[in-house]
Amino acid sequence: MSEAANNQKNEVIDLAHVEKGSSLWSDSWRRLSKNHLAVGGGFLLLAIAIVCVLGIWIGQSHEEQNLSLGPTAPSSDHWLGTDMLGRDMLARILFGGRISLLVGLVATFVSLVIGVIYGTVSGYIGGKVDSVMMRIVDILYTIPFIIFVILLMVFFGRNLVLIFVAIGAVEWLTMARIVRGQVLSIKNEEFIEAAQALGLSRMRIIFRHIIPNVIGPVIVYATLTVPSVMLLEAVLSFLGLGVQAPATSWGALIKEGADAMEEYPWMLLFPGGALAITLFCLNFLGDGLRDALDVRRSKD
Repeated sequence: MSEAANNQKNEVIDLAHVEKGSSLWSDSWRRLSKNHLAVGGGFLLLAIAIVCVLGIWIGQSHEEQNLSLGPTAPSSDHWLGTDMLGRDMLARILFGGRISLLVGLVATFVSLVIGVIYGTVSGYIGGKVDSVMMRIVDILYTIPFIIFVILLMVFFGRNLVLIFVAIGAVEWLTMARIVRGQVLSIKNEEFIEAAQALGLSRMRIIFRHIIPNVIGPVIVYATLTVPSVMLLEAVLSFLGLGVQAPATSWGALIKEGADAMEEYPWMLLFPGGALAITLFCLNFLGDGLRDALDVRRSKD
């Protein structure tokens, strides 16, 4: 066999052993799938959400009272017992889970929309505009959250939508800072300069080129924001500023349970456990996504 044929054969063998390229998202999914805590937390969180949504079919109403029954311990008729008014605790926990998860998701979405747009505009434009926008964020940080919520309730009354607005209006501040830092790190990259050289408008560069390239940290922070938002809602409900009767949430149930924990511990144990497990799942998932979307580990 000629030397040229041998060289060609060796090249074919070498090419066969070349590792195929993969995208950031496929690498991230591969790393996430190896994180058993994150995957397990994600599946358990999905199961909790499904059970809460389908809880209407358990045959019990979260509002139906039985004053003659009163608070009873868990039994075959009421698996998680009843509260002070004889209402089924399982039905109330499932209904409260829907409210708590809804508050977490909607308020997080509101904070992401505001924070991502605000932080991107501030970081990309820079200069005096950036300084003014960040000083506004600093001023808003100094306003205590509880005082802000009380002021909103004084002017607009108590309702569920107000909780979304109040929590979302606070959580976007940190997101804006995170996104601004990411934008500052990529605004001078070659692909941004190429888009500017092509004459693209600022808004098109922001929405078509910058925001898609900071979406990784945004997703990670979103998964970590949901438990923070749910905890804030629980604190508000515990203080009597959150969800109002006859509706309920895990925070409101925990407040009711705390008032009667010495005599009826199940009223605190079960809703507290549901909230704790959900927060653990969200944090495990968030930590897993943070590690999976870390581009510095793309070759691990």
